[in-house]
Amino acid sequence: MASWFGLATALLPLAAARQHGIATRQSGTVVTVNLDQKYQVIDGFGASEAFQRAVQMSKLTEDQQQHTLDLLFSTTNGAGLSILRNGIGSSPDMSSDHMVSIAPKNPGGPSSPLQYAWDGSDNKQLWVSQEAVKRGVRTIYADAWSAPGYMKTNGNDANGGSLCGVGGASCSSGDWKQAYADYLVQYVKYYLESNVTITHLGFLNEPELTTSYASMRSSGSQAADFIKVLGPTLARNNLTAVGINCCDAEGWSSQASMLGQLASVDQYISTITAHAYTSSPSSPMNTRHRTWQTEAADLNGNWQGAFFSSGGAGEGLTWANNIHTAIVNANASAYLYWIGAQTGTTNSKLIRLDGNTVTASKRLWAFGQFSRAARPGAVRVGVTGAPSGVRTAAFRNVDGSVAVVFINGGTGAANVQVKTTGGEAFAAANATAYVTDNTRDYNETAVALTNAAASMSVPGRSIVSVIMR
Repeated sequence: MASWFGLATALLPLAAARQHGIATRQSGTVVTVNLDQKYQVIDGFGASEAFQRAVQMSKLTEDQQQHTLDLLFSTTNGAGLSILRNGIGSSPDMSSDHMVSIAPKNPGGPSSPLQYAWDGSDNKQLWVSQEAVKRGVRTIYADAWSAPGYMKTNGNDANGGSLCGVGGASCSSGDWKQAYADYLVQYVKYYLESNVTITHLGFLNEPELTTSYASMRSSGSQAADFIKVLGPTLARNNLTAVGINCCDAEGWSSQASMLGQLASVDQYISTITAHAYTSSPSSPMNTRHRTWQTEAADLNGNWQGAFFSSGGAGEGLTWANNIHTAIVNANASAYLYWIGAQTGTTNSKLIRLDGNTVTASKRLWAFGQFSRAARPGAVRVGVTGAPSGVRTAAFRNVDGSVAVVFINGGTGAANVQVKTTGGEAFAAANATAYVTDNTRDYNETAVALTNAAASMSVPGRSIVSVIMR
């Protein structure tokens, strides 16, 4: 009798602790998702392998190539990125990290047929595109940093210069706007021949900046001059499904200031695109079009492997917050890092390649927490009630699932209970949750579902996404 009494007494603290844990989860701060409060459509999250970064990846062994591609694009073994941004080449050769042109030789004038030279590789970007498509990627954004040099005022695809024929940019050789439009359309066709559909097409990159690599200056009105040619050219070639993106300015504010000059070609534009170097997306642009943040990175910081250390520019938590601000505060429909995978010791990429060693950063997994939660076509919806120090973003996916992303910037765990309202009486039947922090990379974490409410703990200095179905 005494032994049974002793056993029961010993088990009491364990049972009490177990009940306390359940009670804690169920009594967490109530976070309410309002499925009837709708914001922007989410197109996705992504990166680029431009400037021969795809070539670097191709030099890995086959198994490491596939591992890297999985890390980037797989929705089961990786971050599930859903947008790939390719660079349309303009350089006459592949020296250094140049992106080779598909028409490297001057045909003699804008009225002469372009002399195309497609190598079936496109600096290995075609291969990466095909592998991304295999993993479910459906959004391929092809963007040109410059027109070929012979189409420009400075005769060089680098060092700025403008496209001959746009306002204020006359050339003795003539007006090259139509030739440049034909050039871009042909690039799209080459990809189609290889069963890759380019969904979005851009013709500028940081047009307010002159660089020693491929670059082309343009104002908003000059961009409009070209779009007036590009739009009809796509239509004549039965490519109206290809969206025109403009203009990948160096900063969000710079792009916003160009919008007025693009009004005359509004009907041709699909998406307004901007980078985050000189100004980050913090408020919505005044446009009816979707807006994408298409390039951001910690370009010069030494490789950072931590999710949180000291709040540095390369840390995963920093990028989780950057993405959140763009999506929630600026209503961005897409957020892209600069490079997916490359060599070198800086934070300019999400994955570091060193010989045949592949190392994923916590930045990659911060992207994955959003990308695997909010799939293409998801709609951002309202969410209220987050605990102090915790940022939340909520989404309704095309498949009907509801996803909430929590970012806890504090040191202590936050217990939350997620409930939904609206949405034709959505009631969750199951839930899964995933966490990234200093020790975990999109690892599944405990979540309890009671009366269609999901309860979980969001650890300090972490990002957690819960998906309710």
